[in-house]
Amino acid sequence: MELLEFARGPGLAVSLTVFAIGVAWRIYGILRLGRKPDFSAPRSIQTTAGAWRMILRRMWPHREFYADSAGATFNGYLYHVGWFVAFLAFVPHIAFIERLTGVSWPALPDTVIYVATALAILGLVAALLRRLTDPVLRLLSNFDDYFSWIVTMLPLITGMALIHGGYHDLKQVPPTPYTTPLALHLLSLELLLVWMPFGKLSHAFLVFLSRGTTGAAFARKGAQP
Repeated sequence: MELLEFARGPGLAVSLTVFAIGVAWRIYGILRLGRKPDFSAPRSIQTTAGAWRMILRRMWPHREFYADSAGATFNGYLYHVGWFVAFLAFVPHIAFIERLTGVSWPALPDTVIYVATALAILGLVAALLRRLTDPVLRLLSNFDDYFSWIVTMLPLITGMALIHGGYHDLKQVPPTPYTTPLALHLLSLELLLVWMPFGKLSHAFLVFLSRGTTGAAFARKGAQP
């Protein structure tokens, strides 16, 4: 079995299965914990509003920490948005998702995708340099932080190595002549899928759940987020 055949077949099937089971397991593990009984009288019953308030307010740092963390927050948005634009709005990627699910949507121009990918790469490099040079971040960082950075960066790097010609028609994606780089690109995505439920990248699907839960608890206690 050739590498590309493995990446398109068993590798993809296993990674998607592990991802789906891992996400379900993480969410189930959180939900099954339940809530400890709170015998105090609630100061507010608007817990849903409190959850949304916490989610929205945590999208940007508090004024007191703005000077120290605004740059890192902006950079975080930069590479998150760039990564997802490159993944969800590029013609070959949409065609790939359509083959798996039957669902498709309009793509963005190639130039936009290339700029988004470049911004994502630069943002991730800046985030790594900050982690390596900030004494507190360096002390707090562990294997999960660095390995998560690697598996996030690999699809971007391997994808850029595959660019050849223009991509204009979702129904007529030109086949790549670079079979080994394509296999490596697919394998890098599959590695990301396998790792995501178990490392810190799980914040991709847990961040709003955790923030919403905290906001609802704060609203009940009358605390300010």
